[in-house]
Amino acid sequence: MLLKKIKHLILLLFVFTLSANAQEPAAGKAWSLEQCIDYALKNNNSIKQSELNIELSKVNLTQSQVNLLPNLNANASHSYNYGRTIDRFTNQFATQQVLSQNLSLSSDITLFSGLQNINSIKENKFNYEASKYDVDKMKNDISLSIASAYLQILYNIEALENATNQMGITGGQVDRTQKLVDAGAAAKGTLLDIQAQMATEELNVTNAQNNLDISYLTLAQLLNMKSAEGFTIVKPELTVATEALLTTTPTQIYNSAVSNLPEIKSADTKVLSADKAVDVAWGGLSPKLSFSASYGTGYSGASERVSSPPQFQGYALNGDTTSSGGYVYSPYFSSPSYEKIPFADQYKDNVNKSFGFFLTIPIFNRFQTKSTIDRAKIQKQSAELTVESTKLTIQKNIQQAYADANGALKKYASTQKALVAMEESFKYTEQKFNVGMVNTTDYNTAKNKLTATQSQLLQAKYEFVFKTKVLDFYQGKPLKF
Repeated sequence: MLLKKIKHLILLLFVFTLSANAQEPAAGKAWSLEQCIDYALKNNNSIKQSELNIELSKVNLTQSQVNLLPNLNANASHSYNYGRTIDRFTNQFATQQVLSQNLSLSSDITLFSGLQNINSIKENKFNYEASKYDVDKMKNDISLSIASAYLQILYNIEALENATNQMGITGGQVDRTQKLVDAGAAAKGTLLDIQAQMATEELNVTNAQNNLDISYLTLAQLLNMKSAEGFTIVKPELTVATEALLTTTPTQIYNSAVSNLPEIKSADTKVLSADKAVDVAWGGLSPKLSFSASYGTGYSGASERVSSPPQFQGYALNGDTTSSGGYVYSPYFSSPSYEKIPFADQYKDNVNKSFGFFLTIPIFNRFQTKSTIDRAKIQKQSAELTVESTKLTIQKNIQQAYADANGALKKYASTQKALVAMEESFKYTEQKFNVGMVNTTDYNTAKNKLTATQSQLLQAKYEFVFKTKVLDFYQGKPLKF
């Protein structure tokens, strides 16, 4: 039986481990952009903190809703009094130690207060909706940051490949020139120049590798990974496609963004919340009507009752005489005996019930309500300005991204033509260098120009790709390659 339980426990731990590891790709497997974004949205601490703000807004909304209900409070006291005091139950002076106990239930409810509770519910409801939009905006911002970091890695991969290829070409020239120098067909200075170029290109490869490592580290940090060790990404085939860009205007993209972006929805919702906050503030000028009720009882150690009434004992002279000189007799009784009233009897006899309506009319409160109204109006105006500034910022970003994409496209097209010409020019220069018609300075100059043109083409390509992805994002399209 024990062995069976152990096997069952091991099975559960195994299933749990599989489910935990299912959140990220297997070790050594390349990550796609979609996987990076999905992982970040689940594990980013900033998003988790913003989601806590949603929970706080939900708590505030729930509290404002239950404020419409009556409250109910129970009170109990157990006290001792020493010295002269008036007992509240016997209404007599007491000088000895008196034990008192009080039990009560009380409840009250606001019947009307200028609709403040109703408007507070609406205000908190809008705040709750706005907090969800704020989280969506943060998710979008992080997704864009990840896409940018992802593209930076792709750029650095190609830059490293280009640098490695150039170093390979120069390495071939070093070997060839070394053979010529050994055969006495080339000067030693030619070899030294080529070796200097080789050292420069080795440094370029090292710098390119460092840039690639740093870009991987940047993406890993965005994903909240502890280390970038073993972390690789999928390298998609990126093409420079212009159809979507050329058929959509910045105005069309902006109109789509205004209706879809969560920051616009958040700003609009906060205006509605601020408007209800003004209504809540105005409610402070209204009379407040409330209903209150209570039920209570208590016990006093000074409360007593007669346990044995006086008994007739007979007649005795009282010292008085009649007008005729006769004696006067008066009856006399025994002293009564007392006992403390038991707890149960006192709790039953001392029951007190009360209820009532209470009306409060604000007349003058040192302009506190007016100040609250003025602040609420100012906050509403600020919320309205935030909407306008948010729209202007988005419009500016779209126009800038559109212009940058167009510029990058033109730069890519022109650089592509220049690269074709530069490759032919370098090929021709290399052929002349191989037969000794040009020196190493001209060869290195042509090679450096080719490398610079390749770098410019690569920059234009990835700038265009990123800007088009930004424009796709503003149109509500998913970020993917």
